[in-house]
Amino acid sequence: MAQQQERRLLGLHLENDVSGTNVLTFYFACLATIMFASFIPQSQPFLLTEFLGIPPERHGMVSGLLNFWAEIAIIIAVAIFGPLSDRFGRRPITGFGFLVMSGGIALYPHARDITELLFVRLGYAIGLAAVTTTIVALVADYVRDESRGRATGLQGVMNGVGAMICVFLLLQLPAILQKSGATAQEAGIQTYSIVAVVSFITGVLMLVGLKPGARTQSEHSESLVSITRNGLKAARDPSIALAYGASFVARGNLMIVGTFFTLWVTNYGTTEMGMSRAEALARAGMIVGIAQGCALLAAPLFGVLADKISRVRALIIALLISAIGYGSTIFITDPFTTGMIVCAALIGLGEIGCIITSGVLVAQQAPESHRGAVIGFFTLSGAVGILVASVAGGYLFDTWRASGPFVFFSGVALLVLIWAIILERRTASLGQPAPLAGEPAT
Repeated sequence: MAQQQERRLLGLHLENDVSGTNVLTFYFACLATIMFASFIPQSQPFLLTEFLGIPPERHGMVSGLLNFWAEIAIIIAVAIFGPLSDRFGRRPITGFGFLVMSGGIALYPHARDITELLFVRLGYAIGLAAVTTTIVALVADYVRDESRGRATGLQGVMNGVGAMICVFLLLQLPAILQKSGATAQEAGIQTYSIVAVVSFITGVLMLVGLKPGARTQSEHSESLVSITRNGLKAARDPSIALAYGASFVARGNLMIVGTFFTLWVTNYGTTEMGMSRAEALARAGMIVGIAQGCALLAAPLFGVLADKISRVRALIIALLISAIGYGSTIFITDPFTTGMIVCAALIGLGEIGCIITSGVLVAQQAPESHRGAVIGFFTLSGAVGILVASVAGGYLFDTWRASGPFVFFSGVALLVLIWAIILERRTASLGQPAPLAGEPAT
């Protein structure tokens, strides 16, 4: 017992070979990962206009194309980095990922056309895949089972802080630097260079602060074919199938917010309000910050809600908020109005709600024998959501209206919401209460 008491930090029960420095380094990695992952898509409208001269009416399709191929690269790379992190350890793979991301961020503003930008984005995506693969595994490596719920909640808080730093600091840098006398291109290069240096330093910190050594078993070392086969078999459990659908919505929502929210506000600011691209980007960052701030504050509440009522019912609430928030954007013509702020708040709540409730549902329902495959397929479902959001969202943004991607995913959320309600009612009609925390469905 005394040994376990010594291995506690932030209220978490740590594994015996894990130090406080390892845990703090891990949580800094969580913060940094979301910060850099948010920066690239959200700063992209500035780069497309000021560096490549692409007209706003093509921004949606170009952004969707870049996101689509980057996600394909991530899917492939995750299947590679999972086994590599088992063999060589989490520390070198995590450090490598941040260093590769640093190179991609530094090169991003130097791309001369869309083809070069795509290749740089793919390199950056490979680094991001390495980091996200190990982040998922590190929770299981560092924290005992009785503390994993709290550890995951704290991880969500650090993700929220990282997103807030991105929107309230990193996205403001071009405007700040331009006010200091830099041209738009100089401000852009300096901004990307600063972020790249921070990513490089983060990579070095990972190589120093994370626990050395390899772990032979991992939920993420199965092949993509094995994950798909066993994950589909597990979908015979209706709750697991629902979790897959919810993951599609949750990850698609995340991509929609990260890419098209900023694109909408910056394009409107420059074309309709006469703002510079840097000023519009800074204003867009503030509005996205409202969404992320609501997500940050709501993350613990959805975690508690998922433990107090059935996981399916908690998911229904999250999907309802998401459908209303995204669907309400169809009434917004000026994204600088109060109505947009209300939509942003609802979107932030729905986004984090879907992520948390779908995650706890699949974690609860996944059978021990195929837990890795189920969670892997759950992640794969989310990746498909990002692919669909990238292609459909980009097309709708350019050919219909700026709110098109949001309205489309409101419809998707509504379909999954109906699915969840039918499942809950069917379970109740069979006299089986919807599963609470730790009570898998039968």
